[in-house]
Formats: sequence, C-alpha cells, structure tokens
Amino acid sequence: MAKERIQKALAAAGVASRRAIEELVVQGAITVNGKLVTELPCFVDLDTDEIRVDGRRIRPPSREKVYFLLNKPRGVVCTMSDPQKRPRAIDLIPEIPERLYTVGRLDVESTGLILLTNDGELTERLTHPRYGVMKRYVVRVQGKIAGEDIETLKAGELYLEGKRVQRSTVRVLRRNPEETLLEVGLSEGLNREVRRLLARLGYKVRRLHRRAIGPITDDGLKIGSFRMLHPREVKALREATEPGGTGEGSAPAGRRSKPMVKRTGPPKRTGESGGPKKAGPSSGGGRKAPPAGGPKKAPPTGGSKKPRPTGGAPKRTPKRSGPPSGPPRRGGPGRPKRG
Repeated sequence: MAKERIQKALAAAGVASRRAIEELVVQGAITVNGKLVTELPCFVDLDTDEIRVDGRRIRPPSREKVYFLLNKPRGVVCTMSDPQKRPRAIDLIPEIPERLYTVGRLDVESTGLILLTNDGELTERLTHPRYGVMKRYVVRVQGKIAGEDIETLKAGELYLEGKRVQRSTVRVLRRNPEETLLEVGLSEGLNREVRRLLARLGYKVRRLHRRAIGPITDDGLKIGSFRMLHPREVKALREATEPGGTGEGSAPAGRRSKPMVKRTGPPKRTGESGGPKKAGPSSGGGRKAPPAGGPKKAPPTGGSKKPRPTGGAPKRTPKRSGPPSGPPRRGGPGRPKRG
C-alpha cells in the first residue's frame, strides 16, 4: 500500500475526520513508529507503519463498514477517552471487532442523534462544513425570544471564533413569557454552536436535542437506544453530501415508509377498480349471474298454464265475495259468474 497523508489514512481507518486529525497532531496525540508527529504534511502506510493515537494502535481499516445510530442521553460524552471516567457514547453500543468513532459531537448536557461508524470517508463528508449537511435541533430557551433576535439567527449576523457564522433555519414551535421552543437547523457544526449563538443574544438554553442528521431523524428511537442504519439510509446520507444537494437529502424509501400490503380480505364489490368480475353467459362452469333487469322467467312447459315465478310462493286465487255454492269446476256449466 502506497503512503498517503496521515489525515486521509486515519480518516479512512475511522479514527476521526481529517480536520479532527489535524487537531490531534497539534495536541501531540499521534505517533508514527514511536516518533511524535509535530507538523504536517506527514505521509504514512497503515500496513507497514505503527501509528498510535492517544497510545492506541491504529490498524488498517476493515473492509466491512458498520453504521450505528444512537439517541444519546444526558450525561454521556462523545469523546473516545474521558479523564473524568464519565459514560461514553461508544459504551452504549455492543462490542464488535470493528473500531467505531463518533461522527461529530454533542456536549454532555445535550441529547439526540449521534452516528458511530468506521467509515472515515462518510465521517469527513458529514462533519466538514463545505458539504453542508443540515443538523436539526429542538431547543428549549428560557424566556420569550424577540422577533428581531430570531431574524438575527436566520441571517447569520453573529460571529464565533472570529468568523461570521452561516445562516440558520429557525422555526418557532412555541413561545410564551416563560420559555420559547425552537427548531434550529445548522450546517456548520461548530463546538456548542447553538448554545453559544443564543448566549450571544442573551438567552439561556434549558434543553437541547438533536433530532435529525440530514435525512435521518430520531423517529421511533427513544433516548438511550440505538440501532444499525439500513443500507438505504446510508445511501441517503451520501446523497445529502453530493454537490448541488440541499444537505438534507430525501427520506430513505423502504425503512420509514409505510409498506405496501397486498389485499388479503374479501374481494372488492362489483364496480371497484380491479375487482373480480361476475361470470357471464359464456363463462362456462359455475352459476350464471342474473341479468341487470332482474330474474328471467322460465319458458312455458306447454298448455295455457302460466309458470310460477322462480323462487316465489305459489299464486293463490283471490277470495270471491259471497258464500261459495260448492267447489267450482274449471270450464263446467255450473261455474258461478263473478258479480
């Protein structure tokens, strides 16, 4: 394997994004063959060089990529090591042979979605601002936010770390004198960006929850729970980072959509589209359906006798007025005349 830049090699191994690798070099956390890396560029070969990050040996990346989605609870950190020994996001995922890393971070007091994967390329695309992947947050703020402050957030008129922040999408979900509930969308992902922006405007964040990363949302995933991403969701995340994309992509079809279920109940009634047709006169076996005008009378069997209606009761002779003189005979001379 040819040597390549250490940022690219470690990102491909799932250590962190390329930008985060550069920060680790500045912090003096990376050694190559026992020597501390102090400057860039630095070229390495994961197959032949011994590379350590915070003292841990980095192996060549596994061919199999895995993707976990975690709804992080409060009190959990997203770092790989914590001096205070607090619970880590990686501790909430079952132990597997592949080495996982968090994609982006949430501060210890925040809740919400975190991706854990060994896919360094996707990690780079989801965390670097130039790809513009939108992350959405539900933010509970103390007090009633003024309308002009919301417009300031939307316009990106504030500065953090000496740079003007990008525009945000802001939607007011609820507002009263005690608190305001907002949905904020960001594509930069600076450290504690939402909290710092609102603090600049004089507001305190009571609670912050990340509810979406691009097209992936927390629907059906309780806080503290995790699941593996479906291949369609991974594809949707990649599409959200493509040039010309919106940064949010489209909802992945299949997993979140309602499945198409074949009809298994009784057949549709006559006249419904696609329903079973009734047998016609030339349909062969089976009972013939009556015509639309009602049941057809059977042909006479001979003589002048009228056939009885099909399926009906025998027709009775109406009663005559007056006492009968005896049982009448059909066609005989003694038949009484009607009055």
